[in-house]
Amino acid sequence: MSKKITELLNPEYRVYVRFADDARCEAFLREAESEGFTFPDGAKPTSRHVADVIAVNPDRTINYVGTNGRIAYGSGAETVGGKKLIRVEWE
Repeated sequence: MSKKITELLNPEYRVYVRFADDARCEAFLREAESEGFTFPDGAKPTSRHVADVIAVNPDRTINYVGTNGRIAYGSGAETVGGKKLIRVEWE
């Protein structure tokens, strides 16, 4: 049984999802769209380009992770913006 992206939703956490390659990110974006996620501006996930790290937000939006978020992801930081950072490797 595969996990759903909605299972990552939790207002107490900041969830960053990392992809080993573009194909995995494309699959994630398709799944996100099928589960009703959008970017904060309402754009459908498949209308945007792939990235190696994407954030999943409790309001069913996703967004790209900027420089500070990438540093936090790679540095072993435990929190981001006062929330526990959860790292997910998307397979």
